[in-house]
Formats: sequence, structure tokens, C-alpha cells
Amino acid sequence: MAPTDPQVPSPPAPLPDPQLPPAPPAPQFPEGHAATSVTAVTGGRSGEAAAVSPVPASPSAVDYVGSGPPTYDPEPTALPAADPDGLGELVADTVLDGARYGACTLRAVSMRGDSARYRGEPRRDSLLTARFGTGEQALVLVAMATGVRGTPGAHLAAAEACRWIGRAVGRSRHRLVEDIRAARRGDLKSGLHRLTDRSLGMLRASAAERGVDPEEYAASLRCLLVPADPDCRTRVFFGVGDGGLFRLRDGAWQDIEPQVSPADTADRSAGGFGSPAKTFAETPEGDRLTMDFGIPTPPSPYEPAPEPPREPFRFRASVARPGDALVMCTAGLADPLRGEAALCAYLARRWSGRTPPGLAAFLADAQVRVKGYADDRTAAAVWEA
Repeated sequence: MAPTDPQVPSPPAPLPDPQLPPAPPAPQFPEGHAATSVTAVTGGRSGEAAAVSPVPASPSAVDYVGSGPPTYDPEPTALPAADPDGLGELVADTVLDGARYGACTLRAVSMRGDSARYRGEPRRDSLLTARFGTGEQALVLVAMATGVRGTPGAHLAAAEACRWIGRAVGRSRHRLVEDIRAARRGDLKSGLHRLTDRSLGMLRASAAERGVDPEEYAASLRCLLVPADPDCRTRVFFGVGDGGLFRLRDGAWQDIEPQVSPADTADRSAGGFGSPAKTFAETPEGDRLTMDFGIPTPPSPYEPAPEPPREPFRFRASVARPGDALVMCTAGLADPLRGEAALCAYLARRWSGRTPPGLAAFLADAQVRVKGYADDRTAAAVWEA
């Protein structure tokens, strides 16, 4: 007798469609500025096209702000040309760093601008973050530099400027820590002025060694000193050249870049080694800008001696308050911060929280783009607990 056929189970009843959670609200922007949206791509079965559906942008997924999209793509395209015998001179598209010391949290990033990414040019900005010493005696340095636009060795000059100032600060850290703790602004200003002059002078000497024009193998330089001692809230900024220094306090931006007039710059360029120092008006916080050199320099092995930089030296020492965020940046971020209200509003919302952003979130925030601003961006931010 043939075996009976097995019972075939009937198909289960179809399940009800799942209830999707409501979409998150889109971020609010100042009137007149458009928010962007991102798209979510879901993969289909083999042979089917992926379905693309718009999703409202989350606060951490904004690509640009302003009146319209930037000209260039948001992601890197061409790599810089490489020399097989000079691979050590290559620089990455983006570098990211961070730390937590004392009462503050540090985030720092340097990235190629949209224009350089499109043209396959190296990042002209350079970033150095370094800790000298241990424990409460440690000193954290953030240095950033920008090479001269349109010169082939711009990225090398910027990196060298950061290394020179890093070496000078590291060797002088004991005295610097003492002066910062004791709030000796005069000693700090003159000492850091001397270290900056010496470092940029060595950069000009390096240009002579390379056989290039010192005006082309040059860089702006901006530095921030943060003591690791939790009881010391003094933050020291110094440098030469364009960029920005901003403070985010109580949800509002303050542009605290030490200012100099064109007349001061012209007078400064006429000065030289051994000329008497000239001091100009104080800022409301009591920081004075020394615009001429009058600072002895050590003997140099180079003849003739390296010339000093022709840009005015900028200095500011201030005491931070809990809840402050101090932002130092190159011109690539300073210019859009000063020129686009939507970027200021967006970053104020993102960086005014009680908890500092993580590395990935800080990178996403710092690379929010604005049409018309395509230069490299380098920024360091310090949040005070």
C-alpha cells in the first residue's frame, strides 16, 4: 500500500505592517537660511534597484548652511601628487585629536578645504597637539599653521613652523607653567614673543637652505597653551597671522581675537632686531600688544641672521569660566564664522551643551560648509567643566 502524502501546513496569516516611529524633527535654522536633508538608502533583493527615501536631517547630519550648496563636492576627490622619494612629505586629508586634562576637554581637527580636495592639492594647514610634562605640571600646546597660498611647499612650511614652536615651548615649559600659574602676563608675552620670533626665523633660514624665496616658504602661526593643573584656569593664546579666536559663553559668540591696526602693521614691518620695543593700547582685559621686536635673539648659525616675521605678534591671556568654550582656528573657519550667521547659530547650538562633543561629532560640526568658503579648516576647542 502506498504511503499517504504528508500534510502540508497552510501558510501563516500575514503579519500587520510594523508601526514606524515618527521621524525626528528637522533642525531649526535662522530665517532665510535653508536646511539640508540626508537620504537613507535601503538595499533591495538581487536585481532590484535600491529605494531612496528622504529623511529629515538630524542635528549632527547637516552638510552645509547658508543660501545654497557649495560649489564643490563634500567628500575628497583627487589625492595630491606623490613623489616616490618624498613620501614622508605627504599629509593626510584630515587629522583629528582630543584629550581631557584638569577642568577642560580639548578637541582639535585639521582638514583639507573643498577647493584643495577638488584640485588634488595637499592640505596647507598643519596641526600639532602635544603634552609636555606629567601630572599637574604638564602643559598642553595646540599649534596650527597655514602655508602661503599657491606655493608648492606650503604644507611643508606649515608643518615645520608647528615643529619649531613645539620644540621651543617644550624646552621652556617649566618657566611657562610658572608664569601662567602666577599670572605674569608681561613675562609670558615677552617670552612667547621671543619663542615665536625664533621659530619663524628658523623657518626663513630653512627657506634659504632649500633655495626658495623666504616670502613663499612662510606660514601663519597660532598657538594655545593650556595647563593641566585643574586649579589653573588661565588660557594663553599667541601667534602671528590671520585666523580667529572666539569664546562661546552663555550660548553667544564673542570674537576675542587681539586686534591691530594697519598703521601698527606698517610700523611693525619697519622694525628689526635691536630696535626699541613699542607698546600700544591695552585691550579691555588688560592684554597689551607689543608690535616691535626689541627682544634679543640668540646667536644663529646662519649668516645672515634670519629676518623676523613681518606680521604683528598677537597675545592674549584670559581666565576661563565654567561652561566656556574657547575656539582657536585658522582663517578657513574664522572667515565663515565672521561672515555667515547661520554657521554661528548652528555651532552655538551644537557646542553649548553641558557635555563636549566626541571626536566624530566635533569633526562633523567643524566641516559644516558654507558657499564661498573653500579653504582648509583647522580648529581647536577647549570646553571648561
